[in-house]
Amino acid sequence: MFAKKGFSSVSMRHLSKAVNMSPAAIYHYFPDKNTLYLETVKYAFADKEEAFSVVWQDNHSAKTKLVLFVTSLIQELTLDPMFHTLILREVVDANPERMKMLANDIFKEQFCFLLSVMKEIAPEKDEHLSAISVLSLCKHHLEMQPLRQHLPGWKHEHEQPDVLAKHVIELLLKGL
Repeated sequence: MFAKKGFSSVSMRHLSKAVNMSPAAIYHYFPDKNTLYLETVKYAFADKEEAFSVVWQDNHSAKTKLVLFVTSLIQELTLDPMFHTLILREVVDANPERMKMLANDIFKEQFCFLLSVMKEIAPEKDEHLSAISVLSLCKHHLEMQPLRQHLPGWKHEHEQPDVLAKHVIELLLKGL
């Protein structure tokens, strides 16, 4: 519901109806909507975090870790469009409190791993901007999917996660 309607459009009453519970029962487990929302995003991100953690723990070079991360990120976002929509909706809404909560409680650890890889690959570049560029390149291809399939030059293979990952990786490694 959060992904489809957005945080502000989902009430605890709507949520309670959707899960066939009373609002009081939900409040027994979650003191407020922010807490419930944070737990929802944590749950949605848990399996993705597990996939990314494997990338960082392996004894690979920084470039190999970047390749594995980009491939995993595009794969995960493609396989779980609801999670992708949830994150996109939050970024567009840009509520400062929720952005800080998501950054600190959900994405910080994985982002720090990406920062360290970017610093190792391109120490002369700003690692924060480089890491954001990696994320942006991956996400933007997926966000543009409804439009790009109607633009000249589109091929059906452009929808395959491995084709997108290879393209993004080539752009990144040439630019770094």
